[in-house]
Amino acid sequence: MHAGGPPGTAAGPRGGPTGLPQGAAPGLERPGPLRDRVQALLGLITTRALRPGRHLVENELAAHLGVSRQPVREALRRLATEGRVDLRPAQGAFVHEPTRKETDQLLTVRTLLEAVAARPAATHADGPGTGALEELCGEGEKAVADEDADHADALDAAFHPKVMELAGNAVLAELAAQVGRRARGYHPPGARRRGRRSWTEHRELITAIAERDEQRAHRVMRTHAAHARLPSHGDDAT
Repeated sequence: MHAGGPPGTAAGPRGGPTGLPQGAAPGLERPGPLRDRVQALLGLITTRALRPGRHLVENELAAHLGVSRQPVREALRRLATEGRVDLRPAQGAFVHEPTRKETDQLLTVRTLLEAVAARPAATHADGPGTGALEELCGEGEKAVADEDADHADALDAAFHPKVMELAGNAVLAELAAQVGRRARGYHPPGARRRGRRSWTEHRELITAIAERDEQRAHRVMRTHAAHARLPSHGDDAT
């Protein structure tokens, strides 16, 4: 069953009835292209502001985005084709709620892609590249020490694409980005759940990359990605 109640009456923990902040979303030009609306809604889903199973009420989303209902309806249809939204006859749109099998398959693919990328990253990385990883890791460690989970999540989300960038394979990076976006919507980010341990593993990966040790980089990244799949004590993932 969805968590949003009957159509049009979904209740959220804050803001409006769907849990959205009051008022229009900032930074969106009106009317703006469809892709902006899709990305705005996708952002609400991947950050779990709209959690799996949530009923998506068109007029409330339209008010939040500062548009009419028509572009919201088009964006929901687009997200439905990507498997992020379920359109149910006579009920409306709902945030897709993945099964455990679906989530496990997605995270398995993410683990494989990231482990594969670690080898060429160790081969191709230069001083500026490893320096960028060092900077992100240092900021991540500070965010954990400051108990700023949101900032740590954002830095973690930047760290992994940077490793992909160093690998120098645009196709691999694109696939990993697609899988990563879906994974963040289905599963709480590893940096938030595992705190300091996640950044310790990042630090080990940087060392392997800086030393151009392909095998070690592959092993560390594979282990790190596998750890991120495991539920932590108190994890509320569905």
